[in-house]
Amino acid sequence: MTSLSIKNMSIEQKLSTMELIWDDLCHNDQVNSPDWHLDVLKAREKNNETSINWSEAKQKIIDRTR
Repeated sequence: MTSLSIKNMSIEQKLSTMELIWDDLCHNDQVNSPDWHLDVLKAREKNNETSINWSEAKQKIIDRTR
């Protein structure tokens, strides 16, 4: 895939491709979170930041692109 073919993709196609890549990476035991990631998570927890599940986040992104 070239950058030109990516530029020709719709937003929905790009998001779908990103989702497939993330799903694949999540099931790959060779991928580790960087050290700073734990620090960010702890800071967010300390600040009582809330999160939403991926399905809800994905729907919000889709809704904003329509």
